[in-house]
Order: sequence, then structure tokens, then C-alpha cells
Amino acid sequence: MYILWIVGIMHSVAFAQQPFQFALVTDTHVGGATGAEDLRRTVADLNQRIDIDFVVLSGDVTEFGSDEELRLAKQILDSLQKPLYIIPGNHDSNWSESGANSFRQVFGGETFFFEHKGYQFMGTTSGPNMRMSPGQIPRENLVWMDSIFRVYTDNPLVFINHYPLDSSLNNWFEAIDRLKTRNIRLALCGHGHQNRLYDWEGIPGVMNRSNLRAKEAVGGYNIIHLTRDSAFFRVRRPLERTENVWLKIPLGLNNVMPEQPKRPDYTVNSTYGRRVLWEYRDHGDIGSGMDTDGRFIFAANTVGEIYALDIHDGRRVWSFKTGGKVYSTPAYAKGVVVVGSSDHGIYGLDAKTGMLLWKVKTSKAVLGSPVIDGDKVYIGGSDGTFRCLDLRDGRLVWAFDSVKGYVSARPTLVGNKVIFGSWENGFYALDKRTGNVIWEWDNGYSNRMFSAAACYPVVTNGRVFIVAPDRYMTALDLKSGKVVWREKKEGIRVRESIGLAPNGKYVYAKTMDGELIGVSVHKDSMSIDWHSALKLPYDISPTAIVSSSDLTFVPSHSGLLSAVDPKTGQVRWQYKIAEGMVNPPLVWKHSVFVSTMDGKIVALRI
Repeated sequence: MYILWIVGIMHSVAFAQQPFQFALVTDTHVGGATGAEDLRRTVADLNQRIDIDFVVLSGDVTEFGSDEELRLAKQILDSLQKPLYIIPGNHDSNWSESGANSFRQVFGGETFFFEHKGYQFMGTTSGPNMRMSPGQIPRENLVWMDSIFRVYTDNPLVFINHYPLDSSLNNWFEAIDRLKTRNIRLALCGHGHQNRLYDWEGIPGVMNRSNLRAKEAVGGYNIIHLTRDSAFFRVRRPLERTENVWLKIPLGLNNVMPEQPKRPDYTVNSTYGRRVLWEYRDHGDIGSGMDTDGRFIFAANTVGEIYALDIHDGRRVWSFKTGGKVYSTPAYAKGVVVVGSSDHGIYGLDAKTGMLLWKVKTSKAVLGSPVIDGDKVYIGGSDGTFRCLDLRDGRLVWAFDSVKGYVSARPTLVGNKVIFGSWENGFYALDKRTGNVIWEWDNGYSNRMFSAAACYPVVTNGRVFIVAPDRYMTALDLKSGKVVWREKKEGIRVRESIGLAPNGKYVYAKTMDGELIGVSVHKDSMSIDWHSALKLPYDISPTAIVSSSDLTFVPSHSGLLSAVDPKTGQVRWQYKIAEGMVNPPLVWKHSVFVSTMDGKIVALRI
């Protein structure tokens, strides 16, 4: 039985808390080695217990967030005979072929709120969503929290999120600031696969163990007993035994707080002079880049909206609503804006008005970003298909339907080829006129986490350059697809962020240690012939590096954009936009337009 998030329209009536017990199950990872079997055992165990009022499942329900895994998890959980409240985690969203849209469809939502015996319970989703970065509570979830708090009275509150409320979430402080305006008693999470007590700015926090057995004979979950002023935690070994209390904590804010993560620091923005031309604040996350016709900036959000902002002042001019989250970067040409949506559609919109010109229906989400060449649109989807469409009416020109996994990035067009990677270790060069395979390359992995699918391939000097989470950089021959060189250097941890230097001599790569290097496009090995003075903290964002004629723009996963001199490697200026991952910047004349995953767009003077 499923009772997902409940929002009333009347104020709740406060009443005294009554003791009760509930189960906290987390990190089930259905689709992994023993995930399904361990969850079945837990469901069978819960159905035998009469002392459990309800069950919370706090994320990482599946291993990869695939539609197949979600259906299997739903099938298993359908046999649960107790109320279930469920939220997704990073594994349900970061590698999701549906752009995390299927989770909402399968389970009815990604947040919950309900009241039980004098307590309020609130759960929000979190994760890096479709782009590797620190965790984040989506901006639309924070807006949803505000709407709940405006309606309901201030009864004792238990907050549940997949991540801990610390620096592993880039916007941890936004959640904490909201919770501290309420009668917050306890915060719960999963993610770390262990039982652990925290203090999050005075809020008692408890991480809960994974349901997986790991190296044990059986898995386990926590039974949480709430009284008026205390919480007791015990591990339950499904169908075997309940262990002794491992934690007893008083409920409520503490007066003495230990050292906490530092709040965001924006002092860098006063170091290099005034650069902001305008700012725009979205009510949802922004997981894509932007395009322009010189008059409007075209952007999209995870609320499902595609919209146009006035390029001069950031004023929203028009908006078009799709039926799913949008992670596809809009592309503009000849009066048409093209973008994909997780609602299984590709849209062609009138650039002046936002009116629908055409729509192509697909069988799964479209997370890939389009590239327009002449009258043709090239875009990959999650249905194993890469399409070429007519820009004028959306008519299918050709379709390549043998993609391994799904496409989430933007293809690179060069000569007669369209080149892209996919999330099942596929990498392709197709004939852009016919869709026929010219060559295909496989990195040899079976684990799709190592796919070269998030980077934008760089093509120069007759070679295709790619990086991937396996920390290899690879140069392929453009004509044949054969490996020219493929290297993994000690201490040079490349990942998914690359770009081409303005002089064409180097392929830039941002390392996980925050360095920017330049790799020769001519040599027959991974020769690092250029270094920047830039030094970022640990960084894993996959965003492409872009350049103007005389500056290179380096994104980070924590809202910082750095402008680097491509000749000297010195940092010319930096600007901190927000806390979320920086999406692909858009350079236009003397400005650079930048969005962040947490819903901020800024226009900066170059």
C-alpha cells in the first residue's frame, strides 16, 4: 500500500505526541547484486510485524534508476502491507535514463509530507541529477517545503533526506535554515550505508545502514521508536532477530553546536570588479546550458519549462511547459528553438513567441542536447535511438536505433560525421546524411559508470578526444575510430570535462583535483604541454570548458566560474554564481551567460 506525499489545504490540529515505531529502510539498490532479494526479505519481515506503524524508504531505491529497475522495485514493494513513504537518492537520479521522471511516475512523487500521532514527517529528494556533482536538494523541492510550512502548524517535525545535511549537499544550509524555523526534532538520512549519529547545526541527525547484506548473512534496517522527547534506534535483521538499542538520543535543537561546514563565501565577487549585467532566479533546478538568437537567451528547468529571457535585462519573455524535467540544452537556428524533455518528446518552438511548431514523440525520455546543422537537427534519446530531424517540421530524416544505453550529452558534428557517447559504454561516429555507422568504439568495460557519455567530444587535427569517469583520456582516429593513444596518468585524474584551446594546439582537461591542463593535439601520447595556474578544490562536474577569443571559461561543481588566460594560464577573474554545479557557459559577443544547477542564471561582462 502506498501513501505518498499528502498536502492538506487546512491547518493541522496539534495534539500531544504518542509513542510509536516506524521502519527506516534505505539504500536498497535494486538492480545490484543482492538488492532485489534483500528487499523482498525485508518486505516479508515488515509484513509480519504488528508494532510498525509505517515504513520510510529514504533513497537509492535502485542501482541506476532505470525503468526496469524501478518497475522491479515497485513490484516488490507492492506486497508491503504497511503505509510506505519513499524518496529517491543519487543512484535513482544521477544515471537515470528517464531524467528521474520515471520515479515520479512509478511511485507517485519524489517528496512526502504527513502527520502521525503528533509528529510531522517531511521527505525531499536529493542527488546529483543527471550530472556528476555533490548532492543537491532540487530548488523546486525547497519551494515545496516553503509551501508546506505556510499551511501547517508548527508540530514536532522529523525530516528525511537521502544525503546528510552537511557539505556532501551543496545546498545543505538552505534546508537547515528552513528547518530551524520549525519545531525540528530529528533529521534522518541514508547514503553512507552505516549507522551513525550527527549534529547538523544543533539538529540531531542519524545516518541509517543500507538494507543490503554486503558481507553479512542478511541485510538489515532500523526500527525507530519515538516518544515525546526521545528516539531509540535498533537494527532489525529481517526474519531473524531485533538487536539491542544502538542509539538513544533526546529530540530537539541543541544549544551547543560542534564545528560545522562553512557557509558559502562570495567575497571573490568583489575581488575582480563588477561583472554582473543581470541575474535571474528560477523556481526549479537548471540542468542544462543555454542558446541565443542575439535577442533572447533560451533556457530550461527541471520543472519542465523551456523559456526565453531578454538578453539585455534577464526578463522572462515567454515560457512553454513540457510534461517532464528538462536536462537538454536548447538549440536555436532559423527562428526555431529545439529541445528534448523527459516526457518522451522533442519540441520545436517558435523563438519569438514560444508557441509549439512541432513535437516528435519518443518511447522514452530525451535527455540529450540537440545540435542544428543547416535544416537538420541531431539529437540522442533514452530509447536507444539517435535521430536526425528536419528543423522546419520535425519530420524524421533518419534514425539509428542501435545505441547502447541512453544519450545524455550533446553530439559533436564534423565533416560528414556526428559523434557521441552513450551510457552503456557505446561510442559512435554516424554518417550525418544517412545515420549509418562509420565506426564504433568500445572502452572494454561492462560497468556503465565508466562510459564516455557525459563529456562533449572534442574533434581536432583528425582526432576525437574524450575523457570518462575511468580517468583515462583517449584520442581516436577521426576517420577509422582506432585508438591513437589512451592513457591514465598518475596524479592527473581527468574525468568528464574537456574543451579546445582558442589556438587549437591543446585539448583542455579539468582534473578532479581542480587543475586545468592542456594536452597536445598533435603528439602520439598524452603529452601535457600547458598548465594553468588555476587551482580549484576537488571537482567532479562534467561541464564542457568553453572559450572566447581571448579567455577560457572553466566551470566548477560549486557555482564558481573561472576565466583563464589561454596564453599564460593565469586566472584573469572569477565569479561565484551560486552553490550548484555550473552548466555549459554561453559566450556571446562581450558577455558570458552562465546557469547553475540550483536555478541561477547570470549575465557577466567578459
